[in-house]
Amino acid sequence: MPINPPVVDDRDYAALVSETLARVPVHTPEWTNFNAADPGVTLVQLFAFLTESLIFRANQIPERNRAAFLNLLGIPLQPAQPARALVQFTNKNGPGLTRSIAADADLAAGALPFRSLMGLDLLPVDARLFIRRPVANPSPELLDYYKLLYASLGQSLAAPALYESVPFDPAAGPLDPAGSIDNGFWIGLFARERDLPGDPADPWAGIRDQLGGRILSLGLQPVVSDGARTLPPQGSATASAAEELIRFHIAKPEDGKLRFAADGRPAPDWAPLSARFGFDPSREAGVAQVTLPPADALKLWDNLEPLDAGVGNLPPAIGDAKLADRLVTWVRVSCSPAAALRLAWAGINCALAEQRREVRAEPLGEGDGSPDQTRRLAKAPVLAGSVVLTSITAAGTETTWTQVPDLLDCAPEVAAPGQVVPAWAGPSDAYRLDPESGEIRFGDGLAGRRPQAGERLQARYQHCDGAAGNVGAGAIKAGPLLGGIEASNPLPAWGGADAERVADGERQIQRLLTHRDRLVTAEDFRSIAWRAPGLDIGRIEVLPAWHPDLATAGMGHVPGVVTLLAIPAQDARHPAAPRSDAAFLDALCRWLDPRRLVTTELVLRGADYKGLYISVGLDIAPGHGAADVIAAVRARLSSHLAPLPPDGLGFAAEPMVYGEAADDRGWPLGKAVAANALLAEVARVAGVEAVTGLELALSTGGKRDEVSITGIELPEILGLSVVVGPPVPIAQLRGDSGSSGAPPSGPPLLPVPIVPETC
Repeated sequence: MPINPPVVDDRDYAALVSETLARVPVHTPEWTNFNAADPGVTLVQLFAFLTESLIFRANQIPERNRAAFLNLLGIPLQPAQPARALVQFTNKNGPGLTRSIAADADLAAGALPFRSLMGLDLLPVDARLFIRRPVANPSPELLDYYKLLYASLGQSLAAPALYESVPFDPAAGPLDPAGSIDNGFWIGLFARERDLPGDPADPWAGIRDQLGGRILSLGLQPVVSDGARTLPPQGSATASAAEELIRFHIAKPEDGKLRFAADGRPAPDWAPLSARFGFDPSREAGVAQVTLPPADALKLWDNLEPLDAGVGNLPPAIGDAKLADRLVTWVRVSCSPAAALRLAWAGINCALAEQRREVRAEPLGEGDGSPDQTRRLAKAPVLAGSVVLTSITAAGTETTWTQVPDLLDCAPEVAAPGQVVPAWAGPSDAYRLDPESGEIRFGDGLAGRRPQAGERLQARYQHCDGAAGNVGAGAIKAGPLLGGIEASNPLPAWGGADAERVADGERQIQRLLTHRDRLVTAEDFRSIAWRAPGLDIGRIEVLPAWHPDLATAGMGHVPGVVTLLAIPAQDARHPAAPRSDAAFLDALCRWLDPRRLVTTELVLRGADYKGLYISVGLDIAPGHGAADVIAAVRARLSSHLAPLPPDGLGFAAEPMVYGEAADDRGWPLGKAVAANALLAEVARVAGVEAVTGLELALSTGGKRDEVSITGIELPEILGLSVVVGPPVPIAQLRGDSGSSGAPPSGPPLLPVPIVPETC
């Protein structure tokens, strides 16, 4: 329960005056004038004013104890947080050589110092990002044109999927891999404009030599829908989760030649690249470090025909001839459909920078040998993990102290005879730090060593300027030590925050005392699964004591097993009924596995969709358009049977504390689909005068009054017909797919680039 400080006295000025004057007739009945001009009333008002001040001060005594309550619970106030920024380095005028920039590079935004958090290889290339965006509803004439164009060269072009190569422009909108034809994007590495080509047979061999075996530092800034979010207790995504969802490949030509499949389609080979993330690219900015192969493996195909460029899995065709002449190599980025990746900005030669100031040697005085000594740093709050505390005794012995979360777990200063110090005990030379206040506390001798008399203490630490570090785009510049190299932040800095107040710290008590990072209750499973980093989750359902392979045992009859139904929020191939692919479930498994109890068997499954065919006949009320009413009926039925809730009605993405989810999570598990219930939904649509009939059926068999839904099954509409008059017979609606429940298959689509028209 929340800690509410007691109120010593809740009376205010008006209550004190009223209560005092009410006692007058009892104690001094001769006093009969209670007007404001009476001197006695004036004295009462004066004493009420002074008493109200005393009551206010008395009520502040519990207020001052609130910080002590937080410390007793082990919930210290959070210190100021440093601002971070994504910084891109450029070497426009230097020689075409790869330069290494070490970590902790000097940067500044006016008077605010910034430091880079990682080193990088500054590659002597420019980068352009391209996305292959499909052409929406191409006309039959356009499709026939490209079929004839390829047929004229003796190539077959069955089932083309036309697309256009669009360079990524952050000012024009975010880069959304889900909106591409191949669920990814392409990074083209180009020679700089000032660089001159070499041997005409291989003009950019020298640049490839500089790239071979180096690290491509790809900065990624995702689109953030709101201005703030709460990170899960375990921090950001692990590298392995991001690597499963976002993969990098580079061309792997055999002797520089492009292979073709038996049907004449290009069949290029792509070699995987090693990539390290260490952050959640769907929620926070960071740098993906991609290891490039040796220089010989950076070559492209040399036998591409003009009409081969961009076809199938080949890199996108570049319309700018001058830019195409500077192409060195391509890096292909493939994203899982479950990856919630939408980029506001991306670029190479990037590093994360942090706003911080450093105090190199602050004297903290000398020890006196007493227990529980404390020292306070001058520049509080300090950055957690940045304090290095050293001491020098009078004999010249130097000691580096270790920061520990609890001094009671530390070894004694001098072990008593026969005392056995447990193996888990911390070092004796230890201290505890409160980053918010900058207070350093030492042990009492029995747990942790006391600084000796005359032992000089000294600290090195870092602090920041909090919210002031959230500078705008372009504010950060390179320091003088990076001679010739320019640096800038393409987007505003983020994350800087001032130190937490006591009132804010109290709000964290309930959150931290719940089992939010341990999978114990059904609410734990649901809440923690929703926080899986890097995943765009649409629905989570917890089925305790049930196993999908033992469905006949019934719900609640398989102890020790928890089944989690997880559905992604979107699936380009199945937008109405998203599928949970292997990458989606693997990433969720890695997130949940370290948080489950050792006695719990956790089963993760996607939905088992049950295909339905629905045929509806209507009579339209006067004054309503038939097309509008039919569209409204189709939308209502689709929404009513949808496996995911409508936008805005799902479970809160990252609740601070547990709460009930929205009632509407999509079609409820275990609820049968009844024809009469669907008929009632249709009748509620405005403009429907009467329902002439409604037929419901599965992929096979005749019409049914009800379709059962069990276990992790959910309905999926495979066919929906809404007409004016009698309903279309189910057999006619299913057509040739009545035997399998799946739409007829055809040849796979072949991505084909659109050639821009030129004058």
